[in-house]
Amino acid sequence: MEQTDTPWLTDDEQRTWRAFVQLQMRLQAELGRCLQAGSELSQADFVVLVQLTDTPDGRSRAYELGRFLDWEKSRLSHHLTRMEKRGLVVRQDCPTDRRGAFVAVTPAGRHAIEAAAPAHVREVRRLFFDALTAQEVAGLRELSERLLERLTREDPGC
Repeated sequence: MEQTDTPWLTDDEQRTWRAFVQLQMRLQAELGRCLQAGSELSQADFVVLVQLTDTPDGRSRAYELGRFLDWEKSRLSHHLTRMEKRGLVVRQDCPTDRRGAFVAVTPAGRHAIEAAAPAHVREVRRLFFDALTAQEVAGLRELSERLLERLTREDPGC
């Protein structure tokens, strides 16, 4: 059944949305290629390791990691298993919650992210920030934070 009350995008909104989606896909693809060319890390490995190394003790509860990454439990579990086999992370039992587990970065994982990060940051700067003014960066941050806040508080609706 066709819905007649659909608020279709205007031509300008359509161009904006498609440009945003294409930008996001192209940036992720290019950054992923550069990351794998210069290291043995995938983008998924990189974001997991960034989250873990940003914590004071280098570890996080698995469910918190999954929630932050917005990954389903099975995706996180499979990916962590692959990372564990490569020696990048370990899973540790939680002494206060037998159902929960911690994911911790290993020395090899810390070395991998420290080796990959400088080239990754150079590419982020080259592909993204070098094309923007300081005012545009501030505006983009404000827009991104506003949209993220909306996504966080609203019902997914799907």
